[in-house]
Amino acid sequence: MQRLNVAIVGCGWVAGTQMRQGFRALPDLFDVVACCDIIPERASAFAAAHGIGRVRTDLADILAMTDVDVVSICTPPTQHHPMALAVLGAGRHAICEKPLTASLALLEEIRAAEAASRGRLMPIFQYRFGQGIWNVRQAIRSGVLGRAYVASAETAWRRGAEYYQVPWRGKFATELGGVLLTQSIHIHDLLLWLMGPVAAVSAFRTTRVNPIEVEDCAVASLRLADGSLASLTATLGSLRPVTRLRCCFENAVIERIACDEEAIRPGDEPWTVTPRDKASGREIAAVMQTAPRVRPGFAGQFEAFHRALADDLPFPVTLDDARRSLELITAMFRAQETGCVVELPIGPDSPGYHGWLPARNGR
Repeated sequence: MQRLNVAIVGCGWVAGTQMRQGFRALPDLFDVVACCDIIPERASAFAAAHGIGRVRTDLADILAMTDVDVVSICTPPTQHHPMALAVLGAGRHAICEKPLTASLALLEEIRAAEAASRGRLMPIFQYRFGQGIWNVRQAIRSGVLGRAYVASAETAWRRGAEYYQVPWRGKFATELGGVLLTQSIHIHDLLLWLMGPVAAVSAFRTTRVNPIEVEDCAVASLRLADGSLASLTATLGSLRPVTRLRCCFENAVIERIACDEEAIRPGDEPWTVTPRDKASGREIAAVMQTAPRVRPGFAGQFEAFHRALADDLPFPVTLDDARRSLELITAMFRAQETGCVVELPIGPDSPGYHGWLPARNGR
């Protein structure tokens, strides 16, 4: 397969994680040839740490490089939208960190730009790439688990003053939101990936842990499209990091509890499957064994990205997936503001379609 040349824009923590856990794990598929950051010293240090030959401080200089095939956007969230448009406008492929953008309306602008471009864009949801969650998803999709009843997702992590010393964090103007946008967005994506789309949302959010603008605690109740129910809990005030997913079906309960350093890897094994009886347990186990084998985390998503480009296949994470995530966030913010149940889908004529940020809502 053709090796793709990559440029990374934004040389902070997530860029380093993409390098260590993604691109470096796939040297036959990717070569990171350039990096870019508005702080020259940070870009130079990143290049030195990762053996990157070219260093720039402006995205335009990256896009002027004719040998760059893919640009990975690892900047603060408010820069995702304009940078995605610029990369697609230059005919390059884009990988973009979450949250993709600040509204459903802006996401559709990105979709239109992709349709007019030679390039394609893949949003990041690397938590999907763990063998455990692929196994249980195979069982769900096969129908062997029967009807879905209820599900719950818990993101109980810890973020304090040191985390918020980074200037763009904790502010609507630069982070777009708090725990719902930055941390639990991954776990909520996993729940929807397993259980399907949402039909209605009620929610509360508040700020209790840190002196910041954005939310650091939230809860929500969902009615899913198939009629089953789900609950979401998210906080940045848990003294012990815990991620928990539990889904109750007619023929089994599936559950993953990931604690401490595993809290950011809920897709990995071990998942617990409690079947109705021995016969259904054998059937479920057999189906789970047929799940595709995947690499974990960024390596799994980047490998599938390369294969999709090589074979003209859909990306492993699509703009529709990003839209589903942003629609849930929009509904949770809207439900808090109105005190009402928010029905989905949220279309162009719906309140909240143009975003949840205070300035966009006229507050």
